[in-house]
Amino acid sequence: MAATPSHVTAEKPSDPTSATHAAAPAATAPFYLSVAGQTDIGKVREKNEDTFVVADLTGGALLDSVQHARFDVGERGVLLAVSDGMGGAQAGEVASALVVETLTRAMKDAAPETPRDALMNDAIQRAHRAVWDTAKREAKKMGATLTAVFVHAGQAFIAEVGDSRAYLIRNGKMCQLTHDQSMVQMLVDTGIIEPDQAEHSPIRNVILQAMGNQPNVKVALGKLELRDRDCFVLCSDGLTGLVHDDEIRDVVLASGRPEIATKQLVDLANERGGKDNITVVVAGVGGNLSRPATGETINDTFQVLSTFEPPGLPKK
Repeated sequence: MAATPSHVTAEKPSDPTSATHAAAPAATAPFYLSVAGQTDIGKVREKNEDTFVVADLTGGALLDSVQHARFDVGERGVLLAVSDGMGGAQAGEVASALVVETLTRAMKDAAPETPRDALMNDAIQRAHRAVWDTAKREAKKMGATLTAVFVHAGQAFIAEVGDSRAYLIRNGKMCQLTHDQSMVQMLVDTGIIEPDQAEHSPIRNVILQAMGNQPNVKVALGKLELRDRDCFVLCSDGLTGLVHDDEIRDVVLASGRPEIATKQLVDLANERGGKDNITVVVAGVGGNLSRPATGETINDTFQVLSTFEPPGLPKK
C-alpha cells in the first residue's frame, strides 16, 4: 500500500452521494472522488479470487483494501478497477491481481499526451498479455474479468472484459454502463431467453472472453461526461448474482457514504448465501462540475466507443 500523499484526504469528508451534500470546488483540483472499496471471500469459496484497486495516477496513492479516501482528480486522473479471477481456474487470484497491477502500472507510465481511450485500451491489452504469458510460462489455466473506470478532466472512460459490472447513479436513477460478455446475455440479446430466465440459468456464470484466457481480447469501451454528484458502483458477480439492481441503487442512495454502502452491499450478499467472492467499489463525484441539465438523461452524456461482438452473434 502506497503512503497517502497530501492531496488525498483519508478522513471522512462530506459525500456527493448524499442528497444533502452541497458540493464545493476542491482546493487543488476541479473535482474529486470520494471512494470506498471492499472485497470479501463470501460464505462458500475457500479463497478470494477477486481484486480491486483505486489508483491516483497523479500522486501515486492506492486504495486496495477496506478503506475510504477522497482523491482529488489530478492531471493524470484516477483509476477504479475490479477483477474477478475465473471460477475453477488454477490461479484465478493470481490472474486478477496481475490484471489490476499491470493495468495500473501501464496507465501510470503512459505518456501524458496519449489520447485517453487509446491509453486505456493499450493498458488493458498489456494486462491481458501479462496474464496470458504468465499462464503459458507456468503451464496453468488463468483468467479474470476486468471492469475499469478511468476518471479524467470531467470525463470517465468505462472498459469491460467479462461480466463484472459498472453502474452510474445520477439524480436517483441507476444505469448499467457495461454489457455482460456472458453466454446468458448473448441469449437474451438474440431473444432466445428472457432476462428473468437469465437470472436462474445454469450457464449464467459462463463468460465469452476473459483477461489472459485466450490469445486476444476485445475491450468494450465507453465515454461518459461527468456531472456533480454522480456515483459509480463497480462490482463482481458475487454481488449482482444475489442483489438486484434496484436494491443496489437503494442501498447506495440510503447510505449516503461510500464506505457504508460497500459494507451494506457485501453484508446483503452474504446474508443471501454468499455463494461467490463479493467485491464492491463505490465512488461519488463532487466538486466543480455541472449538475445535469433539465431533461438530460444518462444516455445523453454517454458514448459507446467500441463493443464486444460474440462470435456468431447475428447482426441487428
